[in-house]
Amino acid sequence: MQKFVRHTGSTVPLDRANVDTDQIIPKQFLTRIERTGYGQFLFYDWRFDRNGEPNPDFILNDSRYDGASVLIASANFGCGSSREHAPWSLTDYGFPVVIASSFADIFYNNSLKNGLLPIRLPEAQVKELISRSIADPQYSLDIDIEAQTITDNNGFSASFDIDPFRKRCMIEGLDDIGLTLQFEDKITEYEARRASA
Repeated sequence: MQKFVRHTGSTVPLDRANVDTDQIIPKQFLTRIERTGYGQFLFYDWRFDRNGEPNPDFILNDSRYDGASVLIASANFGCGSSREHAPWSLTDYGFPVVIASSFADIFYNNSLKNGLLPIRLPEAQVKELISRSIADPQYSLDIDIEAQTITDNNGFSASFDIDPFRKRCMIEGLDDIGLTLQFEDKITEYEARRASA
């Protein structure tokens, strides 16, 4: 998992509530065993029509938002079935941060364990960010995980909460495997003692 201390990037507004994990990454793309390569299928049913052609009405196909790396969504983002593929597809596409007024619990926890920073803000602030992003497709935010702040160059400032343990994991780039490997010496020592017993 990559370390996450600070991120500055332009935004894209996905002004939809109840975006479920099957819309984030449809089930037909879950057969892969790798963690990478899912970005091409992100929001597939919204990004493409039945013929596989880009849907010009979907926000991610608007060239003005090319290169955006902060996704701003509405309430209950990531609801539906549990799948780690959802945060994998978002980060693989280029979104290390998703901002919403609320997240489904399983998606929220899966995100933190897989290097995606989900930020909860009050609905009024999320609406303000969506409005600013719609008005200016180059609208940019600075996210500082150590200070737990979000700022822009136009007077917007907000703070967000994150569990201290998950914050440390994000800053140090530690997923569950990385956390376990911190104790590799002790594990090896234990296995050696066990084998000789």
